[in-house]
Amino acid sequence: QVQLVESGGGLVQPGGSLRLSCAASGFTLDYYAIGWFRQAPGKEREGVSCISSIDTRVYYADSVKGRFSISRDRGKNTVYLELNSLKPEDTAVYYCATGLGSSCPPGEDYWGQGTQVTVSS
Repeated sequence: QVQLVESGGGLVQPGGSLRLSCAASGFTLDYYAIGWFRQAPGKEREGVSCISSIDTRVYYADSVKGRFSISRDRGKNTVYLELNSLKPEDTAVYYCATGLGSSCPPGEDYWGQGTQVTVSS
């Protein structure tokens, strides 16, 4: 059974950092493109970042470019999203997703439950 579980969210002050984890079970995460999305209250879901499987290319939304970093840990079957220089507008529930394809943008057939990130002083 394909399953994704996010963790690592929390409350952080502006300018702070967090590392989100997306742990996979039921499949080898390294073979597929994995995306991170976020949804803030009252706003549409936004694609944040993606890492492909074939060439491990990475992609970022303009709103997070230079501040967020996506990476894989093959041994832990986990994808990470490092959030730096956080702003209040980064506040949202963050989700990872995959469609079990190899290229970005990722499919959206499988989703985790989400992890809340709140940026506030």
